[in-house]
Amino acid sequence: MAFRANSSLIILAITYWLYFGQLGVLVPYLGIFLDGRGFSSADIGELFAVITLARILGPGLWAGVADKTGNAIGVMRLGCLLTVLTFSSVLYFDSFWGLTLSFGLMMMFWTAVLPQLEVITMNSVANTKATYGQVRLWGSVGFICLTVMVGKALDSFSTETPVHVSIGVLALLFVSTLFIRAPAQTVSHESAVGSIWAFAKQKPFAVFIFASACLQISFGAYYGFFALYMRDLGYSGQQTGFFIALGVLAEVGIFILARRLISHFGVWNLLFASLALTALRWYAMAAFAEYWAVIMLSQLIHALSFGLTHAVSVHFIHLYLPKAYQSRGQAVYISIAFGLGGAFGNYMAGQQWSQGTNAYATFVTAAVFAALGAMSLLLCAKKRFDTAPEH
Repeated sequence: MAFRANSSLIILAITYWLYFGQLGVLVPYLGIFLDGRGFSSADIGELFAVITLARILGPGLWAGVADKTGNAIGVMRLGCLLTVLTFSSVLYFDSFWGLTLSFGLMMMFWTAVLPQLEVITMNSVANTKATYGQVRLWGSVGFICLTVMVGKALDSFSTETPVHVSIGVLALLFVSTLFIRAPAQTVSHESAVGSIWAFAKQKPFAVFIFASACLQISFGAYYGFFALYMRDLGYSGQQTGFFIALGVLAEVGIFILARRLISHFGVWNLLFASLALTALRWYAMAAFAEYWAVIMLSQLIHALSFGLTHAVSVHFIHLYLPKAYQSRGQAVYISIAFGLGGAFGNYMAGQQWSQGTNAYATFVTAAVFAALGAMSLLLCAKKRFDTAPEH
């Protein structure tokens, strides 16, 4: 039994490695790929925004199926298969709307993967000595490895490299999901009384979603234009890859410590600190990015901007919602924060960037939204973030 649990967690760790490794290929370098295809910064921002909108409908649709059927693994496998098939069509399109269709469909099916993976992992570690963070950190390791490899490859190969690598990684991701086995808890058919929105509209959850959306809006400049920004400042592709990898490496340490930090400091305190420091991070990127030491310090804060906020968010949703709503709770979080927030942030950054001439204003705007997210947490008492409501 112990061996089975251990092997299951290893497979989950490999799946996280591939899932976030794929993001390590596409998120930092999609702008480079699109720039190589001849798109302007406004085009890139608009395309990012349109494909991010697919994250609004997708998570709720897939999570609803997963919760009602109890077959989270089946949903995840189908999502992975359809993702690699639709993403491969990028090789055959050159127009704005052709690529938007390819990336949009890919993103729609991609949203079937993470909410189910998170729920399966939380339930898989429930009766073991392992923690969610210890499994999830392998996603950060995958992100680091592939970000550095592709960054180096871009110094030698064409801007099409990220797409070719992504197809291979997505194919391996689908294969890895075939070996995942559901823990007994994930097949429970606990009855779901009422609607997810009965919980989502309560103040702690609503404030949490708003703050999370502000955080994702602030990431628009980073996700869309960091690699181009570094190139404009004279950094090589390999240096850019190492900068990105440094941020994700810092995440690894945070994921190891996440449960201890949450139990010691609580959800509210960690979210507030992370959002406030993220605001400082974006301002530093706006004003002092010509200094490599500032970029390195900024990237270390990524451990909080993404790593800690994500671990805390998964913990909060798992605590706050009844079991029958947890996949849909993750879906609401991804749809609104990453979908709406991410789309708005990407679009706004694209409109501001102006081929890099407005880099300062774009990152200052990002800092303002991160600060707004931190201040919104003041609307709700700390203890309501760390106490499960009456279900």
